[in-house]
Amino acid sequence: MNNDELGFLGGLRGTTVTQSTYDRIKLDIVFGELSPGKKLTLQSMKNQYSASVSILRETLNRLASDGFVTASPQRGFFVTPVSKQDLIEIGGLRTLLECHAIKESIQNGDQDWEGRLVAAYHKLKIEETKMLSGDDSDKGLWKQRDWEFHLATISACNSRNLLSLHAIIFAKYLRYQFLVLTNRGEAAALEHKQLCDAALHRDSQKAETILTQHITGGLNHALDAMWRHSQLAAES
Repeated sequence: MNNDELGFLGGLRGTTVTQSTYDRIKLDIVFGELSPGKKLTLQSMKNQYSASVSILRETLNRLASDGFVTASPQRGFFVTPVSKQDLIEIGGLRTLLECHAIKESIQNGDQDWEGRLVAAYHKLKIEETKMLSGDDSDKGLWKQRDWEFHLATISACNSRNLLSLHAIIFAKYLRYQFLVLTNRGEAAALEHKQLCDAALHRDSQKAETILTQHITGGLNHALDAMWRHSQLAAES
């Protein structure tokens, strides 16, 4: 399986206009180009995404069913707003899905899986080293490598339904990270190394513990950055 076959970053390779439009709009939502709460009008999007009104309506309804867009018969379509509770729920769901998937993947993974994991970690480490040195010029590539690594850890779980659900949740989780525009630095990088080592040593219990710590750390970082700062601004 291609590392990005089921992922949100694979959208630009969509084989149909409808699929390509869906993935382009979802990417723009995830990366914050379409901001939370923004009204999505079919006429303005027609030129932006080179798609017909019917395709756009179908696409936005699909994005609404996946939770990236909200739809109202009277008011139209809007990018789904962000909230503290939503982020907490997304973090919990990611932990639940990814911990189960990595346990299955460690149990079922073969040498090809190990190779994918090592390769994905190597690419991620290159980008993390750049970030730690102060070069944050390509955060998009950094998060792509992060996605590819986490997908590699669970890619041998033998469940396309699980991988599909995880890809949606990961994309929602990533949207909050891009809104924060900061990272946890060395702590997250160390957790990635420890997670890779635990998976390669087939220690599923240790891998689940590290993964839970990793997701919780990212969740708390985003919560602190987004809502503590907004609270301080309101009080000043």
